[in-house]
Amino acid sequence: MSAVHLTVTPPGPIRFGTDGWRGVIAADFTFERLFRAAGAAAKVLARTYGDNGSRRILVGYDRRFLSEEFASITAQAIQAVGLEAQLASNYATTPALSWAVHEQAALGALVITASHNPGQYSGLKIKGAFGGSVPGSVTAEVEALLDQGFTPDLPDSSSAIARFDPWQSYRQMLRQKVDLAAIQAAIAGGRLSVFVDVMHGAAAGALAQILEAPVTELRSDRDPLFGGGAPEPLAANVVGLCQRLSDGVTTPLAVGFVFDGDGDRIAAVDRSGEFLSSQVLIPVLIEHLAARRSCPGELVKTVSGSDLMPKVAALFNIPVTELPVGYKYIADRMLSQTVLLGGEESGGIGYGSHIPERDGLLSALYLLEAIVQSDRNLGDLYADLQARTQFQSTYDRIDLPLADMSARDRVLQALQTQTPQAIAGLEVISYQTIDGFKFRLSDGRWLMVRFSGTEPLLRLYCEASSPEAVQETLNWAKDWAQRC
Repeated sequence: MSAVHLTVTPPGPIRFGTDGWRGVIAADFTFERLFRAAGAAAKVLARTYGDNGSRRILVGYDRRFLSEEFASITAQAIQAVGLEAQLASNYATTPALSWAVHEQAALGALVITASHNPGQYSGLKIKGAFGGSVPGSVTAEVEALLDQGFTPDLPDSSSAIARFDPWQSYRQMLRQKVDLAAIQAAIAGGRLSVFVDVMHGAAAGALAQILEAPVTELRSDRDPLFGGGAPEPLAANVVGLCQRLSDGVTTPLAVGFVFDGDGDRIAAVDRSGEFLSSQVLIPVLIEHLAARRSCPGELVKTVSGSDLMPKVAALFNIPVTELPVGYKYIADRMLSQTVLLGGEESGGIGYGSHIPERDGLLSALYLLEAIVQSDRNLGDLYADLQARTQFQSTYDRIDLPLADMSARDRVLQALQTQTPQAIAGLEVISYQTIDGFKFRLSDGRWLMVRFSGTEPLLRLYCEASSPEAVQETLNWAKDWAQRC
């Protein structure tokens, strides 16, 4: 037998990205490092939100490899720094845990999840007492504490850890957000069929239990490897669901929903089998909330959001605020302003009438309500908005893996010192640097280049008037980055 040679790279310092710390299990994300990170996070949560009088921090987890064990270590770390830990009795979506923080008036929650990352990853999300992702100032404090060498004392092994049900109250709250009876009647009467691909994640079984109606669910079993892919709501990852609807359904209305690994992000599939990203869903939701529900507030979008979003908002005189990518920025805005909807290109959508947290299941309920009340499928609702705004576009995103962080630095330096003046043969008429670089070109299309906060990836985004123009622009960007 030949020898196996392994190259082991010591893990770097623990760093939090756009929403949490994530790392490869057994390499970066280990029990020892998690124990330290969870203890530091607990101390900072108490320091930041302790004025609410609570000493309790909730702990939840998804369906990834070792999630239950990682959650147990997290709870022990909370107790080791002198705070009260309550551990979820079952896996749950991240929004369910954020809701539990709000309902229990806890200091916050520590959630074991790597969201949409591939199966070799796990992670830790920190939720604040307000029921949403903590701002960067809080995670910076956690990082600083860890950089100082902080390690909690080992806890008393005899200390029992209390448990709580993360689902019951959350499901009941969601049922009250929409006209549930109308949705149930449409399903029971044969007008509406509902499909859902939970991608082996934490939303398994949830929509059917909320609706108390038949739902066809795909990939509901627990598979920590996610079928060899990643639980991210992208078209390439949900071919089975698209095929299921395109094969034909008997009801006049039909929709498929896609939830990521921890259930805070959503995409959909139309009755025809067409994939609908949040670039499509957010305009439909803006109209539904403003026109049918008369909800107040501004639209908050990230810089990678479609140009259709502000155009639909203008139909209803809704002000628009644009922020960097990362729902923590939207959550922070929700704490100070009245927000109709806050949405990300990647599928995270939240509502001012809810906690300041993206919530895939609530988005699905609002979309079901829009379908039932309008008696139209999602694709038709979207086409109507395109016609009313006289704006049609195509959007796509590609993720370009980078060899290492030095490759990232080279691309960043090129963006900063040799900023492109022309892209795909078109003049760059302006660019902004709210998050990465977003270039506006002379024919109206835009290209955005930014780096993942959790993986060695370059994210390339484009919206243009045709699929051909989008692919031309993305191919140019990919070639340019690889030459850096």
